[in-house]
Amino acid sequence: MKKRGKVPAQLDKNRKRAEELWIFGGTLLTQDEERRVLRAHLRIVDGRIAAITRSRPARLSRGAKAVDARGLVLLPGFVQAHIHLCQTLFRNQADDLELMDWLAKRIWIMEAAHTPDTLKASAQLGIHELLSCGTTCILDMGTIRHTETILEAVRASGIRASVGKCLMDHPQTTPEYLREPTDAALREAQALFRKWNGREGDRIRISYAPRFVISCTERLLTEVVRLSRESGALIHTHASENRKEIEIVRELVGSENVEYLHRIGMASSRLVLAHCVWLNSREKEILRETGTHAVHCPSSNMKLASGFSPVPELRASGVNVALGADGAPCNNNLNIFQEMRLAALLHKPAHGPRSMRAQEVLDMATRAGARALGWQSDIGSIEVGKKADLVALDLNQPSNTLPAWGPLDSELLASSVVYSCQPSDVRWTWVDGKAVYRNGEVLALPKGPLMKRVRSAQLKIAKKVKIQRL
Repeated sequence: MKKRGKVPAQLDKNRKRAEELWIFGGTLLTQDEERRVLRAHLRIVDGRIAAITRSRPARLSRGAKAVDARGLVLLPGFVQAHIHLCQTLFRNQADDLELMDWLAKRIWIMEAAHTPDTLKASAQLGIHELLSCGTTCILDMGTIRHTETILEAVRASGIRASVGKCLMDHPQTTPEYLREPTDAALREAQALFRKWNGREGDRIRISYAPRFVISCTERLLTEVVRLSRESGALIHTHASENRKEIEIVRELVGSENVEYLHRIGMASSRLVLAHCVWLNSREKEILRETGTHAVHCPSSNMKLASGFSPVPELRASGVNVALGADGAPCNNNLNIFQEMRLAALLHKPAHGPRSMRAQEVLDMATRAGARALGWQSDIGSIEVGKKADLVALDLNQPSNTLPAWGPLDSELLASSVVYSCQPSDVRWTWVDGKAVYRNGEVLALPKGPLMKRVRSAQLKIAKKVKIQRL
């Protein structure tokens, strides 16, 4: 078999403490440029894929580990490009509301009630669900306060993440209990970048996360643009999710969301925009011209009655569109299989059955997500030299049985993953070649103790917050 890609020089040296893992006998849905399907073995050294080969070694090196993946399908780990870990604790507490009421009457109140302990439980609960469904990398919006708690949870769990401190400073449109002085907020965001960006072998990165145009002054937004240009950091924000939202934006700045962000210099390949539901033709063109990334959140957009992002049109024009579950209170899951299935189905009535094919949607959940987060040279496909962020699926299930005839090509496997898979089909999840989930267990977050911490955190929040049923 011809090997694709070049092995970094350090992988070929017999270093004393090299960590080596072999994954034997799996079917690789590589998601490489050719979308190849291979029956092969993977050799992983120090967290990177060192070889893809049909030849099994006669014996393993001292200290090498091995996993028998016969009967399993291996994919690159899924990437979710819009997540709110701080909200996981609020699942089922903010239902049947439109966006602005959902924020003002539920979410902002509960976010403000977080302590470091309750935020840690919320982040761990979200990470547990994400790793359990094969999501290995996320872009998280963070929180106004205690963002470092989320970063500590990310570090300990093994998930790959870009995390930002959520920024809200607008004196007229931001509630006082979440509003921060502009300079103080920016100083904290910069301090987090200096301390955390590139940590854990570049498994953790820091982004800048102004919440949305409504909550941010122009001075804050232009400073974020400057900081992003100087550091190369991503900017992660929401845009054009809801009709009422864009009406407020028009009143505040005199233009549409994306047009305004472009005017102040924010639109670029470093900008990741969640939702992008209500875009005019010029805004769509701006996304294409500037290389700005969009994130499709189908469950959230339907549950909040926001609408449908014009994903087929955006993708056809060349806009990179990734996937994300958003937060647990507006979904109410963080299940990438649900997001893939919905993304594939909801556009077909308007655009035809061949629109949003399974392979396109799988690309959104892997390659496009990696590109949006700036990690495309390291993750998003199974190739020699890339990081070993992987998920192993058992597709031989009563609810997801592969046909016994014909070759297992990429189209058939992509259809199985997108239309039929459930989190219960995940057998292994690896990040940097390290197992973080195995057969129902998140290794760093045992379920029993986690749920005790979650219950305690919920009770603490309940004592501080009085929510009236609408």
